[in-house]
Amino acid sequence: MATVTVSGNISVFLLDIEGTTTPITFVKDILFPYIKEHLEDYLSDHWEEDECKQDVHLLKKQTEEDHRQNRACAVHTVDQTVHTDEEKAIREVVENVLWQMAADRKTTALKQLQGHMWRAAYNTGKIKGEVYQDVVPAIRAWRRQGMKVYIYSSGSVEAQKLLFGYSVEGDLLDLFDGHFDTNIGAKAESKSYERISERIGCAPEEIMFLTDVIREAKAAEEAGLNVAVVLRPGNMELTEEEMAHYSTISSFSQLGLTGST
Repeated sequence: MATVTVSGNISVFLLDIEGTTTPITFVKDILFPYIKEHLEDYLSDHWEEDECKQDVHLLKKQTEEDHRQNRACAVHTVDQTVHTDEEKAIREVVENVLWQMAADRKTTALKQLQGHMWRAAYNTGKIKGEVYQDVVPAIRAWRRQGMKVYIYSSGSVEAQKLLFGYSVEGDLLDLFDGHFDTNIGAKAESKSYERISERIGCAPEEIMFLTDVIREAKAAEEAGLNVAVVLRPGNMELTEEEMAHYSTISSFSQLGLTGST
């Protein structure tokens, strides 16, 4: 695959995580199974803590919003009132969370709870974040040339910082200038990328967005960002039309900055 030249007006790299900086298998085979296996015990252990109560409250609000929008939702809604039996309430939360995960939903409520659970796992060394071998050298090279680097993922900002802060290559947080999650907006909506541009303080055309998801690439492109689609093992294959339309890379090392040697 040929080198993709990054034009001289680019000053910011915006990176997706799953399938871009990090193998999809890490998320699907390690992070998600950890939630499924430990969810009920985690809720039982932390049910009376304020953080857990807030997580459950957000899940309840999400369910109410789903009902208002006539969206499909779990059979059991989340309820955390003083009149609800604790074990029954915990089971309902478990069912709701597992249903959302099975539906591959990206709600902020779900991602916040997952992030809090992963924090405990990272802190105890049960999980270490994985990154592709080409990622760290490339980001360091970009930064040496004055580029800023941000993360935009459907996973919560806390979950992002845990992955890179407790990675197999050590603490990588100094490589990034900031993080964005779905609080800024959904990744398939162009307005989200406009907001990110405003938050960073640069024009959309000064940002290069790297992702493996075509609908995200389209949304970013509509907002005026430059886009390269990342083709990693296990990522969705692109159609011939998509391959012709988008710049594609299989490694960050294929991005050639104008003026780089």
